[in-house]
Amino acid sequence: MSLQKISPWRRILAAGLLATLTVATFGWDTADAKSQRNARRDTHRAATHKRPRAIHGPNYSPPYAAIVVDDNSGQVLHAENADAPRHPASLTKIMTLYLLFEQLEAGRLRLDSELPISATAAQQPPTKLSLRTGKTLTVEDAIKGLVTKSANDAAVVVGEAIAGSEADFAKLMTQKARALGMISTTYINASGLPADEQITTARDQALLGRAIQVRFPGYYRYFSTPSFRFRGTEMRNHNALLGQVEGVDGIKTGYTEASGYNLVASVRRADRHIIAVVLGGKSNAKRDARMRQLIEQFIPVATTQKTAPTIVETAGRNAAYIDTMWPTSLFGPLNIHP
Repeated sequence: MSLQKISPWRRILAAGLLATLTVATFGWDTADAKSQRNARRDTHRAATHKRPRAIHGPNYSPPYAAIVVDDNSGQVLHAENADAPRHPASLTKIMTLYLLFEQLEAGRLRLDSELPISATAAQQPPTKLSLRTGKTLTVEDAIKGLVTKSANDAAVVVGEAIAGSEADFAKLMTQKARALGMISTTYINASGLPADEQITTARDQALLGRAIQVRFPGYYRYFSTPSFRFRGTEMRNHNALLGQVEGVDGIKTGYTEASGYNLVASVRRADRHIIAVVLGGKSNAKRDARMRQLIEQFIPVATTQKTAPTIVETAGRNAAYIDTMWPTSLFGPLNIHP
């Protein structure tokens, strides 16, 4: 049937139906495109905010290193790959806290000081406290969040509060490492999140584990915090040896896929005191089991007499270092301050 033979009212009806179908089709297309955009957005958000899962399988074997140091004498009781470069993971936060404790000691910050939370800090991947942009975090909550939850967002809040940016804070961290004699450590961020150039050694971490106790004995107690309640959520310390192994009083765990499972532990029994470091564990359980072995093997042979030189900071390139921890036969003598 030709259009000329269709009555006028039928032509109007057909035109209206065609317009309705066009609008409906356009609406369906728009809704479908919007749905696809929302799906892509949700996928991006999930990838951004979801806690990364371990991707390793049964053959996972990160590079291992360990050291045990007698704090009283400074003597190395055990060392394996102690000077080989390793990624610190969240052991990085020990230095972040060292610099924060400095600010408290100097009176530039107080435990109740409110630190601003930037968008950069709030957007850090887990583990985190889920801080909100534009709000604040007290210094004490930041400390507890770092030592228990190992909160990456709290680490950035601290770094930005002290140095203005995390990048500048990392430079201060590396400078402090050099001043302490940690000549094989370079920091790139405040949290320990993966960064190829962020490296350390077991020996350097043992030195830092000793130095932070000597310099800040009052603030060091935070490392023994068993749990921390924040916004109604209880967060347990990641260091499973606390309260389980006699004498363990801290200090920090760490993990990335590249580093493996890391732990610096401080142990006191009677008058003996050791610092032990395990880097590159294959799992939390295996790392902790190895640490238990090292503790039980070497703390009985640690001395009870304090004879080690005091660890001090220097501004020079050859920072003070305890000679017994840094083998002069291999690297030459460094300055030691009494």
